[in-house]
Amino acid sequence: MEREDSPYCQCLYYASNALARIMTRMADDAFASVGLSSSYAFLLMTVNNKPGIQPKEISQKMQLTPSTVTRLIEKMEVRGMLERQSSGRATAVFPTPQSLELQTKILLAWRQLYEKYSGILGEQEGIVLTASIHEATKKLE
Repeated sequence: MEREDSPYCQCLYYASNALARIMTRMADDAFASVGLSSSYAFLLMTVNNKPGIQPKEISQKMQLTPSTVTRLIEKMEVRGMLERQSSGRATAVFPTPQSLELQTKILLAWRQLYEKYSGILGEQEGIVLTASIHEATKKLE
């Protein structure tokens, strides 16, 4: 049975949200093998790659609000994956050994996500689409 196009498919808002839902589902499926949602996996990759990173920089890298990043960090602290250390007014976020041990598996899941959507879209189309979305995001911010 062929799917009928939505009457909203010409709307950037609608189309981008539909794509985001599909990509989130695919990413969450990929990172489930590590026991993480995609948001937590990207948080751990960010902190594992730069131990001592400040939450503000995490917000910028992940393009999330500071309050969202704080909630994500708190959950990963409870799970024993991250630690926060305060020095005066500054807070630094560090990976625990448990988080660092997962890094290879997280990167493998990320690679599998890339291969899955590249297999569907075609590698070149995926690269072009990603670059186009990134540029549009920068312009609209």
